[in-house]
Order: sequence, then C-alpha cells, then structure tokens
Amino acid sequence: MNSTMTMEVRAAPARFIDEAGIAATLAATGDADPVRVREILARARALKGLEADDVAVLMNVTHPALMAELFETARWVKETIYGNRLVLFAPLYISNLCGNECTYCAFRVGNTELTRRALTQEEIAREARALIDQGHKRLLVVAGEAYPAEGFDYVLRSIETIYQTRGARGEIRRVNVNVAPLSVADFRRLKAVGIGTYQIFQETYHRQTYARVHRCGPKRDYDWRITAPDRAMEAGIDDLGVGILFGLYHWKFEMLALLQHIRHLERTFGVGPHTISVPRMEPAVGSPLAAQPPQPVSDADFQKLVAILRLAVPYTGIIMSTRENAETRRATFALGVSQISAGSRCDPGGYTGGDGRQLEQFQLGDHRALDEVVRDLASLGYTPSFCTACYRLGRTGADFMDLAKPGLIKLHCAPNALSTCMEYLLDHASPPTRREGEAFVVRELASMEPAVREIALKLVTAVREGKRDALV
Repeated sequence: MNSTMTMEVRAAPARFIDEAGIAATLAATGDADPVRVREILARARALKGLEADDVAVLMNVTHPALMAELFETARWVKETIYGNRLVLFAPLYISNLCGNECTYCAFRVGNTELTRRALTQEEIAREARALIDQGHKRLLVVAGEAYPAEGFDYVLRSIETIYQTRGARGEIRRVNVNVAPLSVADFRRLKAVGIGTYQIFQETYHRQTYARVHRCGPKRDYDWRITAPDRAMEAGIDDLGVGILFGLYHWKFEMLALLQHIRHLERTFGVGPHTISVPRMEPAVGSPLAAQPPQPVSDADFQKLVAILRLAVPYTGIIMSTRENAETRRATFALGVSQISAGSRCDPGGYTGGDGRQLEQFQLGDHRALDEVVRDLASLGYTPSFCTACYRLGRTGADFMDLAKPGLIKLHCAPNALSTCMEYLLDHASPPTRREGEAFVVRELASMEPAVREIALKLVTAVREGKRDALV
C-alpha cells in the first residue's frame, strides 16, 4: 500500500458537521405546512439555494399536490440552469485491491469471495480504447484503496495511459478520478497529470455509523476522509465531487449533513462541489449488509431528495449512476440530474471481457449499452452530451460559477452539448439511434433562442463537415 496512505491517515477532528444541530433541526420540523412549502418553493426560483431549515421542511412533504409542486419547481430550476442536456460518462475500474474493511462493499479486504485484479497499463489502454470505440469522451477512473507495488504512481501512470490512448474515432478528453484521500502533495501530483474532477464519497456523515461500517484500514479515519476535499482545494483542484451512499443512515440526516459540508467548502474556498453523487446501496458479492441496507431509501423518497438537492444547491451537478434501473433513472432526469453513467461496468477489465460478478464492486441496475441510452434520451427530449469543454478551457471552480449564475453558461453548454451529440451520431450510433438523434437535433435547433441557435448551428455544421471537438 502507498506510504502516503499509511503514514498520513490522520486529521484533526472536523467541526463543521454539527450532529446535534441536525438533530435539533429535524426535531423542530413538523408536518410540512402548505403555505411554508410554497414560500420556500417560490424562493427557490431565485436560484440562490436553500438553507437547512428550508430543506428540513421540504423533506417532510408527503401530500401529492405539494410533491407535484416540488417536482415542478425542481424541473424548472434544472432546465433554467442546465437546459435539457445530460452529460454522459463511464467508470473505468483499474483495480479492486483494497486495504479497508467496509461492510457494504465487495472490495473489502476480508472478502474471500472476490477475485482480486489490478490492470496492467496495456490492459488499461485496451479498456480505454473499448470505451472510446463506444463513443465515450469522459471517464471516471476508480480504484480500490490499495495499489500495486508502485503505490500511488500506479494511478498517475494509469491516467497518463488513458490520455495517450487513441481509438479509431476519437480519444478520451476528460479523466475524472475516484481514489483514496491524499495528502496535499499527492493532490498536486494528481492535478499535474490533468484530471478533471476529483470525486470522493463520505459514504455516511454520521460518525457512529461510519465507525461501525468501516471496521479497519485507512478509511476508518472519518476526519481524514471528510477533509480530503479541503486538501484537494489547497492543492489547486477546484472541481470536486462529493457523495453519500444512501442506505447506511437515515437520508434526512445525511441531506442536512451534506449541506453543512457544502457550506463549509463555500465559506473556506469560495466555491462548493462541482458535482454530488446520490447512489443507493446495492447488493455486492460477499457483503451481506449491502443486500439489506440498515436505512433503506424508498423510490418516492429517493426522487424527493434529488429534487430537494436541485433546489438547495442549484448550480451543482447531480450524478445518477447505473446502480439504479432505467425506470428510476428516467424519473430523476426532470428532477435535477445533470450527469449519468451509461454502458457501465464496475469490475476491472469489464469492457474487454472481465469476469463480471467475481470482480465487481456492486450489482448494476441499468445494463443498457451506451447506444440504447443515447437513443432513449433523444426520444425523451434530452440532449445526450459528451462535452468536456469547460474543464479544458479553464471554466472550472469559481470561474464556472461566474458564468453559471448570471445564465451565461448556456451560450457555451447548449451548443457544445449538441455538437458532441452530433459527433456521437455520425461516428458511433447504430442506424436506429442515428435516426432518432438526427430528428432530435433538428427539433432542438428549432427550439433554441436565436443567439444560442446561431452558435449551435455553426458547431453542428462543422461536425457534419468533418470537424471534431468543435466547441466554444
């Protein structure tokens, strides 16, 4: 295991998660008063976000009419900021080696039912090429929290390998990373290889639960993990992804704790996370807890929490993974989700003939190929976007927010999304998907505001004429 992980897994207690304050807020919030709920929803349309008291009220909404108003407000906020685009990506698991005993995860060190594997650089290149040939432009590198003999350098070399890999029609333009917490020095090394977003899940913000489900290994240190985003920011990585594994503790507590974490980052660094992931626990080989979550979240509550997150942090991307089935994913698109994985495998080597269940981290709910997902999105009226422009043109962190908050980002995002959609349709789509997608592009161009349409039409025309990576 990497020496940084073994020697530096220590941190001062994080004081910004106030469990007593969360308990008091939840206890003081009764049934959702319709007048109060509607006042909060009206305020949410100002796109300034919501505070803990507001979120607590919305979490108690159960009346069908109020739920419909909540969902409609979330839809309006999502479309106002992000339009109808959904960014697509795929995870690339390079290793399932791990030094932690996380009771909900198949990668846990004591799991003898799992076959262990760390991909070689040649195998990583083959996996990347397979994803490029599917049409992907954006990957999330995932590794268990232990590495081969070369230590953390293995992750850095893997990222470099992916960027250097070329397919028959394209390349990976953005590599996001989900790996163990690092020191500031190692975060600087990670930034130097050109990553997009650094993603880390706290899993649960409830300390007692965290200690119970993380029995040994570096991940047992709650404070070292929760302060990883701070160290990443200090190292200059300003695109951060955070997340909760819903099902470990009660979702209402987790939501308010997540909001406290976000506000801490905003106060300290002037910008919060770039994305929030909202996975629910799924069965995993050799991990009985994953099959029976201690605090399961119903489909109705899951949709509600997605909608509330969109109102609470309107400019933060919400990621929906293939843990959820196709129906659940579709239901959340209009409630605030802005990024989705597609055609995913969660086992090392899975895209080029992996061993599947004996290597995977958890069971997937949506097994559709990328082509089918793209066709589905177009038929539903969503732009399948493969855009990576903001990261590559320096529109990250506070610079991104400076464009997003006044609504200027749509002059970039909508045209870029449509041009990358057209790239996919021309280079990778099956005939049925291309027909559906081409019809969607025509409808989408016709619906755009004149200034945005002019830019988008120019980019789409350039792609049709053979240009690739056309962006603004």
